[in-house]
Amino acid sequence: MAMSSRRVGGVVLAAGESRRMGAFKPLLPFGPGRVLERVLDHLLAAGVDPCVVVLGHRAEELWSLVESRGGQPVLNPRYREGMLSSVQCGVAALPPEVETILIALGDQPEIGTEVFRFLLEAFQAGGRGLAVPSFQGRRGHPFLIHRRYREEIFQLSGGRGLRELRERHPEDLLEIPVDTPAVLQDLDCPADYQAALARLPGGSRIDQEVR
Repeated sequence: MAMSSRRVGGVVLAAGESRRMGAFKPLLPFGPGRVLERVLDHLLAAGVDPCVVVLGHRAEELWSLVESRGGQPVLNPRYREGMLSSVQCGVAALPPEVETILIALGDQPEIGTEVFRFLLEAFQAGGRGLAVPSFQGRRGHPFLIHRRYREEIFQLSGGRGLRELRERHPEDLLEIPVDTPAVLQDLDCPADYQAALARLPGGSRIDQEVR
């Protein structure tokens, strides 16, 4: 189902060093592909296009992978400054006609296409400028932003990132309840990864070290 004439652009954050995982998260096997491939495939299938993928650490290893899946890789030379720098880099790479900006984490491969579609439809019908999904009262990702906040994103600074944007405009924030914990589940450490693999159809486990 197409997302209508309101153009949707995605920013996938995949610039980090994966320190807590001890392995490079974007290239970890997940189902028939790898973590970052799965995230990209679901976003594009949901009608998120263009889909900018912000790279930093080991960017040269991911560039062609992103292009081959239909994403648009961009390099954030300031990625060590934190996630906000990658958000700003990715939003800057989106064309100005994008009306809905979807900020996704590159380590949430369990959020499926239908969840992204549901969130986009609820956001576009909700009449608010900001939106987050929630599961059983806990807020997660992705974060959806109307383009009227584009310039304000570039003016943010400090360690609070996009949370500051939400706190500035609580009256414009839509919380969208969903029936899946996937919006809360990212891959921070090896235990998270093994748990996510076990939730795949048929279950799975990878014991060898993945660089």
